[in-house]
Amino acid sequence: MDDVTPTNSQINSEVVRVDLGSRGYDIVIGQGELSRLGDRLKSITASDRVAVVTDETIHALHGGAIAEALSDFRTHMIIRPAGEDQKSMAGLDAVLDSLFRAGFDRSDTILAFGGGVIGDLTGFAASVFKRGATFVQVPTTLLAQVDSSVGGKTAINNAYGKNLVGAFYQPRLVLIDTNLLATLPVRQIKAGYAEIVKYGLIDRPEFFEALDDGIGADVLSLEPNALREAISVSCAAKADVVAQDEREGGVRALLNLGHTFAHALELTAGYGGALLHGEAVSAGMDMAFEFSARLGLCPVPTAKRVQDHLSHLSMPIRADMAPFLTDPDTLLSHMRQDKKNEGGNITLILARGIGQSFIEKSASEAELKAYLKDIAT
Repeated sequence: MDDVTPTNSQINSEVVRVDLGSRGYDIVIGQGELSRLGDRLKSITASDRVAVVTDETIHALHGGAIAEALSDFRTHMIIRPAGEDQKSMAGLDAVLDSLFRAGFDRSDTILAFGGGVIGDLTGFAASVFKRGATFVQVPTTLLAQVDSSVGGKTAINNAYGKNLVGAFYQPRLVLIDTNLLATLPVRQIKAGYAEIVKYGLIDRPEFFEALDDGIGADVLSLEPNALREAISVSCAAKADVVAQDEREGGVRALLNLGHTFAHALELTAGYGGALLHGEAVSAGMDMAFEFSARLGLCPVPTAKRVQDHLSHLSMPIRADMAPFLTDPDTLLSHMRQDKKNEGGNITLILARGIGQSFIEKSASEAELKAYLKDIAT
């Protein structure tokens, strides 16, 4: 991506670089960044055509703003229903069909304007459209801003689990406008916060300390400085890992702290909105620390501190997942489908302490099943 010289109106923006050599890109973070989207796009593409993939909810809230931001471009809107069920073969086919009908080619830009569902679906569509088109992320939820929009993981779901059909496909730009979060329901903000605190629990204990000392509450209240700082730290943490391990062959698996439990909970709950991804991740991290303590890897008071932090901020913990924990055998079956698993073994991200997470590639199924049975009763 070419350098963009900041203007006076961009002083409050922060830029985090994802260093992947010639495929590297910037994550631009700030208030009002959407209004500068057009100029940013001109720095990365010569095409004047943009396909914007969004959902009905985001279009109703911000359709006018995105149209104004792209007023110098020929814009094709692809508006999908909201909801996780769009991450499907049917949803993918609908996006691709619209692109072909509109006559797009791979030099044109395909832009995701929405949360994680839209980002994952659009990114996967871009990866397979004529073997790869220019892809840009403009995430509108906190979870997407700090996690799913960064790093190039794109996917759809199928009957066997979440994100099992996909590709690694990096965007050319991620533009984060924190003003877009003002219309987000509190439940969605909390879902995003789960992915923020995750970075502290993986390997940035000082970040967790800051969140625990009060910044976490400020983030949840959308205080501008705390919000921008937390998003910036989160994106930098993920960018560092992605630069080391783009395709999850090693350390990138750490970013899945709590996710093996979370994906099993989500599949059990179904994808109808009963359980948001971030809610499942919050409870999944509590479970990962609780299970680590059960195995003697992590001090019990440390696991309790993680649980207390989440609970204090009214974030979901394992105890809140009771309706989805009644069938240990089914949960274990779901966990066996996880993408990180190798050689028939279940891979879990466990912890020895706050900021001391590690990859366990041969988690004991017997211990795991015993734990799932205990919490089910």
